[in-house]
Amino acid sequence: MYTDIKTFEDACQVLNLDSTTIIPDFSLFPESDKEAMIAHAKLVIIAKAINGDWVPNWNDWDQYKYYPWFEMGSPSGGGFSFADYVGWGAHSGVGSRLCFETRDQAKYAGKQFEDLYKTYFVKA
Repeated sequence: MYTDIKTFEDACQVLNLDSTTIIPDFSLFPESDKEAMIAHAKLVIIAKAINGDWVPNWNDWDQYKYYPWFEMGSPSGGGFSFADYVGWGAHSGVGSRLCFETRDQAKYAGKQFEDLYKTYFVKA
């Protein structure tokens, strides 16, 4: 069950990957980008583990794809936090590796891995 995936290491275990060696070496990239690139690599693996055998069909206009949706700022005045999910049914020539088959999966990923998403999207 996807809710058993609580960490990056759990996702690697589901996919039979070695969590200590699977992340590429980003040492040639600017220091300011390394953390975001590592977070993205981890999120790709996590999404694949949560989705199981499901692969988004970007040519199917009727197939919904769900993404965690985040808020920048809050009523209290700051922060980055999971807000909800968003689903799209659209034709695209470019897909996202970070979409999910169901809204529940998108909500779970957004909440459970909020810190990784924050690092990927906004942390400098």
